[in-house]
Amino acid sequence: MDAFYASVELLRYPQLKGLPVVIGGGRRSVDEAIRNLPEGGTLADIPVDSFPRLKDYTGRGVITTATYPARQFGIGSAMGLMKAAKLCPQALILPVDFDEYRRFSRAFKKVILDIAPLMEDRGVDEVYIDFTDVPGGQREGGRVLARLIQKSIFDATGLTCSIGVAPNKLIAKMASEFNKPNGISVVYEDDLETRIWPLPCRKVNGIGPKADEKLKRFGIETVGQLAARDRDWLVANFGKATGAWMHEVSWGRDNRPVVTESEPVSMSRETTFDRDLHAVRDRAALGAIFTDLCERLAGDLQRKGYVGKTIGIKLRYDDFKIATRDQTIDRFTDDGKTIRQIGGQCLKRVPLERPLRLLGVRVGALAKAGSSEALAPAGAGAQRAAAEPVSTTASLF
Repeated sequence: MDAFYASVELLRYPQLKGLPVVIGGGRRSVDEAIRNLPEGGTLADIPVDSFPRLKDYTGRGVITTATYPARQFGIGSAMGLMKAAKLCPQALILPVDFDEYRRFSRAFKKVILDIAPLMEDRGVDEVYIDFTDVPGGQREGGRVLARLIQKSIFDATGLTCSIGVAPNKLIAKMASEFNKPNGISVVYEDDLETRIWPLPCRKVNGIGPKADEKLKRFGIETVGQLAARDRDWLVANFGKATGAWMHEVSWGRDNRPVVTESEPVSMSRETTFDRDLHAVRDRAALGAIFTDLCERLAGDLQRKGYVGKTIGIKLRYDDFKIATRDQTIDRFTDDGKTIRQIGGQCLKRVPLERPLRLLGVRVGALAKAGSSEALAPAGAGAQRAAAEPVSTTASLF
């Protein structure tokens, strides 16, 4: 989907089309104020000057997404809002509304499933579709069906999307970025040398900034330069698995099928603070935040029907360094108090001298609630743990 969150907001506020807009941070009082419309008014009637400007933002929030006019100023996802304000102070800022984005996500995916039922869900705004056997799927190399999907999504939601059509998921993902927004790119096997090899290595899904930096130290900047390297050389310098994978993807090889059903590996909740908090001086505030995160995570698990047995925490310090710890218990749980207790024990194993920017909690090793795996008897250790009272203050905060 094209700038998905921002595009959903522009449906709500069409007067902001063509303007630099960023989505991020929590809901603020000014956001509520602009919605106090006179009777009979609509959100589209709110004057542009009533929306908050990025230059007036103070806090520690980050950008979730931005409209294309905002991106022209160098603004992008995961950038701090204060940093973005220096690049484009006149940009308008809207809060994130995940409920609305999930509603539109379900709507556009339903449209796709009605046309091509072999769909792999890759998050709120992205899917893989296998339409090899869909009637008409091969016309013009798939372009006809891609146009039908685009039109059907727009008719149902008012949103646009960009589609990459290719022999496999690797190249389709890359091709979907070729012609944004509202574009279609068809890449054939014979196009590897002319359309894929000139691309920077970072365009390959899975090559992150650290790997890209290391590749550049070896003089490898494009996919074609990566393909020119011997497989054994890549294995020697990047490890057996990663080196072999780099060799395959540089030659456009990817045998992964479209997976129509998959189970989540973990669920998590985290929050970035408006100001740095210290484990001692701000113990009460941190304790309340941590308890709230654990309860919200428990609610997520219960709502989606999962239980887990590996509980972990994540901290980001004021110097941006990250610490994580986890602990596996003998029984599955979706209980907020248990998550809080075990998470608190994990907190005792991390240094807490530095102020904190972010706090998160995660539950992994998931199983479906009520499944045979989840209902299997716990070991003796679990029975002892179950006999102990669960405390909500068994941590450093």
